[in-house]
Amino acid sequence: MHETEIHLGEPPVVVNIGVGVHGVANRTDIFRLPELWQLHLYGYEAELTVEGTTHAIRPGRVSLVPPGTTVRYHYKGRSEHLYAHLRIAPVGPPHPVAVIQNAGLEFPVLTRLLLQGIAGFPGEPEHSRAELWTALWRIVRLAPAPRTGPHPAVTTAIAHIEAHLAAPLTVPDIARNADVSHNHLTRLFRAETGTTVIAHIRHRRMERAHHLLRASTLSIPAIAASVGIPDLQAFNKACHRELGASPRALRNGRPPVETQEGAPITSVTDARSGRVHP
Repeated sequence: MHETEIHLGEPPVVVNIGVGVHGVANRTDIFRLPELWQLHLYGYEAELTVEGTTHAIRPGRVSLVPPGTTVRYHYKGRSEHLYAHLRIAPVGPPHPVAVIQNAGLEFPVLTRLLLQGIAGFPGEPEHSRAELWTALWRIVRLAPAPRTGPHPAVTTAIAHIEAHLAAPLTVPDIARNADVSHNHLTRLFRAETGTTVIAHIRHRRMERAHHLLRASTLSIPAIAASVGIPDLQAFNKACHRELGASPRALRNGRPPVETQEGAPITSVTDARSGRVHP
């Protein structure tokens, strides 16, 4: 897991907060909090594995792990960090946030906010809530680290689509495979590729169909099934709309019609499932 989403429409409930001391009796801790978020500020080096993804812990980094997520810490020795266990209601719009990131110049500010939250707990719970709410807003607004390539969630989503073009594909399923929410993947995909997940699926299915029609001796029903449109009538309509000719005409050498951005949408999405229909 690289990213998650958090709602900040109201202050969190601080269930526990303090200084954690680890790496003394055991160098490895594996656990999860079924109902609580985990916020940690680090001043040491270690490794944090979140749902199979390993992250380097370095001084000045902050992690924010959602409820029900299994974490594995591997320490190099005695390790102390500030932590808070929070109950956060799904109120307000979701905010994407990295599971672990460099707090940079914000680290001293976050440290001060957590120490003030510790000082107010449990005698002044409203004080602790206010300090932690401010800290969370600062964390979601940290500048993301520069990337030289596509977002990993988009890369994972595209790879999943390529491997499953013959199967029913839904945006929620693709998002789950990429470890992000449906809405977050939709935003990322549009920003990275300039198109939607559904349009990309439709385009890749028709590209593969055209290639197989021209380059292989597979039957038209077999090609239709291999690109996830086993209904021959639907496949024929999709070829006409997307490629400008019937499957048989395309097999006989008619070139496909170039599609343009902004052309009428030729697939629809089930509003509840996100399933792509030809």
